[in-house]
Amino acid sequence: MQNILLVDGYNMIGAWSELRPLREPHFEDARDRLIERMAEYKAHTGWRVIVVFDAHLVPGTEQLYIQHAVEVLYTRKNETADERIEKLSNELKGRKIQIHVATSDMTEQNVVFGHGALRKSARELEIEMQIIQSKISSKVKESTDEKPASRIKLSKEVELQFEKWRRGLK
Repeated sequence: MQNILLVDGYNMIGAWSELRPLREPHFEDARDRLIERMAEYKAHTGWRVIVVFDAHLVPGTEQLYIQHAVEVLYTRKNETADERIEKLSNELKGRKIQIHVATSDMTEQNVVFGHGALRKSARELEIEMQIIQSKISSKVKESTDEKPASRIKLSKEVELQFEKWRRGLK
């Protein structure tokens, strides 16, 4: 069974405590951070992830590109992310495909639920991301704790000298 997560990008940015403060100074930073977080989600779950942004906040025509292994879609002019997510949830469904839609828009949740998709609120996805981040951090800590820093035991002075050389310092 293939799982696909469709994410209403601006809905997540407006709802997540980590992303909300980023949107005022530089909206692009909030978008980039969301995409990075969704890349972590994809890496952890193995799901296909598509983040959809409304075109009215980004001038130009429809765009689809891959960033950090996540599909990023900007809708065409006069098309909302909700409309595109509805279309995608209908187009992508299949016998061995489960669509999940992340949005806190109740109307949107009801429409995609009618298409057979499972819904996830922005808060649920944010909590899931916190759990995933915690698991990733503990795996990284585990692997660094297990691995010795060096095969040869070096004195602190020698380690410092090697580090200086590595950085190109004298």
